[in-house]
Amino acid sequence: MTATASRYTAGFPATAAEGWSVARATPPSRLAGANGIRTGRDGRIYVAQVAGSAVSAVDPDTGEVEVVSGMGQGIVGPDDLVFDEAGNLYCTEITQGRVVRRTPSGEVTVIHGEMPVANPITCYQDRVIAGELRMDGRIIELDRSGAGNHRVIYDKCPLVNAFEVGPDGKLYFPAQGANEIWRISLDGGEPEVVAKDLGVPDSVKFHPDGYIVSTQVYSGQVLKIDPRTGAKEVLADIGAGLDNVTFVGNRTFVSHITGSIHEITAPGQARPLIDRGFQWPNGISEDSEGTLLIADGGFSHLMPHGGQPEVIGNYFVPGYPGWVRDSASTAAGEWVVTTADGVVSRWRPREQASEVLASGYAVPTGIAAGPNGAIVFAENTTGEIVSISGGATSTLASGLDAPMGVAIADDGTVYVAEAGKDRVVKLAGGRTETVLDDLGDPQGLAIRGNRLYVVDVKARALIESDLSGGNRRAIATDLPVGSPTGMPVKLGGVPNFCGPMWTFTGVATGRDGTIYVSGDAEGSVIAVKPA
Repeated sequence: MTATASRYTAGFPATAAEGWSVARATPPSRLAGANGIRTGRDGRIYVAQVAGSAVSAVDPDTGEVEVVSGMGQGIVGPDDLVFDEAGNLYCTEITQGRVVRRTPSGEVTVIHGEMPVANPITCYQDRVIAGELRMDGRIIELDRSGAGNHRVIYDKCPLVNAFEVGPDGKLYFPAQGANEIWRISLDGGEPEVVAKDLGVPDSVKFHPDGYIVSTQVYSGQVLKIDPRTGAKEVLADIGAGLDNVTFVGNRTFVSHITGSIHEITAPGQARPLIDRGFQWPNGISEDSEGTLLIADGGFSHLMPHGGQPEVIGNYFVPGYPGWVRDSASTAAGEWVVTTADGVVSRWRPREQASEVLASGYAVPTGIAAGPNGAIVFAENTTGEIVSISGGATSTLASGLDAPMGVAIADDGTVYVAEAGKDRVVKLAGGRTETVLDDLGDPQGLAIRGNRLYVVDVKARALIESDLSGGNRRAIATDLPVGSPTGMPVKLGGVPNFCGPMWTFTGVATGRDGTIYVSGDAEGSVIAVKPA
């Protein structure tokens, strides 16, 4: 295990070339999101992090974070977790559709490999029970031996989420699709309604004093609920995106998808044990007023020039276009975005309004807006560069190898970061011409005047050149880009929510000459400025 103040152990060693400076525009994130949480025997809070394929342990008094299982160590996209009496850790892998067990020695084994949208999990008298976050989802008692003799308790759950067995021996669970909390016998049968008219509950846990504590993913409230009558009261209001609950003694802690963990200290009062951060982030772009849109998958943020980022959109806000991968500004307060659902949309976040411009794509990545309303985006898996104009799409180029970032020069020339061939090309007369080569996984691409900027993820560097590829140099190196391990982040999708969660390391140019880079390894935004 490795103790960390941030999720990226390399810290911030970035250096700038002569004539430039480099600094964080936002602080690093300590967790790669915070999904399921569970108190271990050692009194620490164990946190499942889908975005980081990681499990970490957090000291409830100091906030110190220790990595238990990091990216590439056997657990992929964990959404919820539980321990059995022997100390084995069980995790649901929501993007893999399976449940895995990690022994105290670190050995990881698949217990159930066919659980689409595997999400909630609990342990009762050493019986491990998991569920599926989908309509007509199943609740299953798992055969821990791995022999496959699993038992279905119920198979018509409308989006079941984090659950727990109550003092009466029945399983209490949030039925998100019904906006209710239900309970059911572990022997099966029909469920009973415990509470209704909620704020879309996504967890049900029992406080040591016997009442239910339930987070509401839509309303952002933490509710105290009487399991006998369904009567409820608000314990705290933290914001849409709440995920799960755990207790340390009589102390109540709740997680938020953006990576925060709060302790409810008194009715109406909550203190952050871990502050929120970015899960990735992905693409970034600045509008004409100097406001940055920071795409962070299921959550997006606006950051006014010189200000702090604020959550402006998420799955639970009207008009959210979906899991956002990259963006380009088309007007003040307006952006075009690519999403994990294979959609390109125009989005006005403060108006909570969006419209689909193109759809049906597999993995759209970079997007750019150019002169005369031109919009161009890359389709990573098919190798196409697509133009949108007048409500119609046309293919500008095809056969590229894993295109990522795109940019448009003032004269309308389109440039593409072709990650599969480690180069940047420009499109000319239906052909591609190499501008920069010998790169390592080029992703974000931006143009300012006659200068081209590309993030070389493998080299962890920001490269500058002129538009012909001349005068090339690295203006910032040792950047916290890519993933903490250097492995590509290509998680599967989550049905009902989003398609493939493939990340994108973005770059954007600011009006004042600042070059912004997605510090996705550590969950920050980096500012590279002319000295």
